[in-house]
Amino acid sequence: MTIADLVSKVQQYEPSLDGAWLEHVYEVADRAHEGQRRASGEPYVAHPLAVADILADLEMDHATIAAALLHDVVEDTVLTNERVAELFGTEIAILVEGVTKLTSIPYQTKEDAQVENLRKMFLAMAKDIRVIIIKLADRLHNMRTLSSLPPAKQLSIAKETLEIYAPIAHRLGIWRIKWDLEDLALRYLDPDSYRDIADRVAKKRTEREDSVTHVISELVAQFATAGVIAEVTGRPKHFYSIHKKMVKGRDFSTIYDLTAVRVIVETVKDCYGALGVVHSLWKPLPG
Repeated sequence: MTIADLVSKVQQYEPSLDGAWLEHVYEVADRAHEGQRRASGEPYVAHPLAVADILADLEMDHATIAAALLHDVVEDTVLTNERVAELFGTEIAILVEGVTKLTSIPYQTKEDAQVENLRKMFLAMAKDIRVIIIKLADRLHNMRTLSSLPPAKQLSIAKETLEIYAPIAHRLGIWRIKWDLEDLALRYLDPDSYRDIADRVAKKRTEREDSVTHVISELVAQFATAGVIAEVTGRPKHFYSIHKKMVKGRDFSTIYDLTAVRVIVETVKDCYGALGVVHSLWKPLPG
């Protein structure tokens, strides 16, 4: 991922974006982090660029993308929030300041009630919900690069991710980030279970992908006939949801929903219409 790639991606959904402006934001971040390196050894600026890329996948607005590029400068460099405001405006400075404040909230392993309070504090502290979304993307990239840290740190961050960040992503309905956070946390908290599920799922992957493709094409055709306007997508179930069912005593062979197909329609009426089409094609399982 380069800044040119990021500009191109953002311009696909926000064509009015001034590419030179976003490149300037990146250059300021790059200069501010000059000489700093991640635990992996790569230049530090690779991290905010990756966070901005995650947010571009969510089609976040240009101010959020810019704040993501700058989200660590106030905490980790000589650049002040006042200077960020001078360069890029109050809106972006407020977002950067919000992320910096969230980063300073202390976390240790806590009782359930205290964990819930911590989640509430996160949501209350962010005057702008975009601050939380940047923080979630920040955590996702940190989880993707967690292998560079010592084992004790890996466990601590994975536990915090599962207890604090994944539930917040769930509340905000950002499923893609929630699933990724949960799967990555499981990989470090219970590597044996993670590998076992990964191996079992992989053996059936091609068969499942073919099945989902067939189901989607059949649904699309039947919806067209029935006059139901719908968006139909399919995905393999994420490992953590399978793990939770196995922990409850379910045998892997009895977990049928290793894939999911999602149908999104415009109205409640269409929802019932879509359900009728589904039931005409496949018999519901009792219960």
